[in-house]
Amino acid sequence: MRRRSKLRGRQLPLTERFNPVSTDLDLRSSYEIAKIINAEDAKVAPVVRRALPEIARAIDLIARALQQGGRLIYVGAGTSGRIAALDAAEIPPTFNTHPRMVQFVMAGGARALGTAVEANEDSRELGRREIAKRRPGKKDVVLGVAASGRTRFTVAAVQYAKSKGAKTIAITCNGDSPLEKAADLAIVTEVGPEVISGSTRMKAGTAQKMVLNMLSSGAMAKLGYVYGNLMVSAHRKNRKLAERGIRMLQRASAVSRESAERALKAARNQVPTALVMLGAQVSRGEAERALRSEKGNTRRALEKLEKT
Repeated sequence: MRRRSKLRGRQLPLTERFNPVSTDLDLRSSYEIAKIINAEDAKVAPVVRRALPEIARAIDLIARALQQGGRLIYVGAGTSGRIAALDAAEIPPTFNTHPRMVQFVMAGGARALGTAVEANEDSRELGRREIAKRRPGKKDVVLGVAASGRTRFTVAAVQYAKSKGAKTIAITCNGDSPLEKAADLAIVTEVGPEVISGSTRMKAGTAQKMVLNMLSSGAMAKLGYVYGNLMVSAHRKNRKLAERGIRMLQRASAVSRESAERALKAARNQVPTALVMLGAQVSRGEAERALRSEKGNTRRALEKLEKT
């Protein structure tokens, strides 16, 4: 199901139109500029809220694919691509996943993360070529992100992935766009014209980041990479994260700091293992076996041991 825009037939995409609220922005005081931007940003969350049914469907689609050994591959260009790349980069340290699980394809490659490479956005051939390198297939989900919904690189990549059997999702801020039509499932957040006309790094970018946060966090929660609302699977590579791991064990298992520290040490610094050891009163080996059998899902591992 796709949400239909009420703006069909108009020439300019909504994100490219003039915003009367910010007329003479350059003549405003710093406070007035901040107030205008803040007021426009406040419109984003309600728009995203209207797309929650599609977002929920996308979470389920992604979780199923990852559960079956597939990948989530983001595709984008410019601001949209950078926001997607940021989300992909955060998944391994946050959830202790393999970098293969969530990937990104960026028009212009890694160089475009820090330098504008606008010309590549217009190449359908480059879009097909870059996604083809990842060999998308039936187990995978390819997610195209484009504020306008018209970026040729991204549209072509999504079309190619779909032709190879991958499930496809679109995130765009303009209804009835080529990207929306190319994907199996579209998430459309029509946030309206930008404070600086056409600068989609603003409201459109904020909406995209909000949606991506929900998709990746929601899928990881469904897969058991969190326990309750705790980041139990995160890497513990510095003092701050080690302390966070101890606090998580204290909170989740209702034990003292000393007990949490002992359990974490016995679990070789693996919070999920320590949590299962404490919760089910089992050895490290038993906890690790339960986690392996439940594909790392902490809650299911605990429930399995509690039934035995």
